[in-house]
Amino acid sequence: MSKTFEELFSELKTKAAAADPESGTVKELARGTHFIGKKIVEEAGEVWIASEYEGKERTAEEISQLIYHLQVMMIDRKLELEDIYRYL
Repeated sequence: MSKTFEELFSELKTKAAAADPESGTVKELARGTHFIGKKIVEEAGEVWIASEYEGKERTAEEISQLIYHLQVMMIDRKLELEDIYRYL
């Protein structure tokens, strides 16, 4: 099932608020800003490699994972979509 950027952000905020210890999002938030930042850097590198060598589908998958971790960082830093949109 696909979702929009806004729908994903809403879903992740709901998961964070529910604080389900089994949630990957909750676990990532609990590990903190440094860990989340490392995931973002890792995923950005994977986007680059996929773009260079692995084709359109793999690149799209890696970009979706990067977006996920960016949104987790937004939640960690208490940013809202409007905070980001202001700079687009």
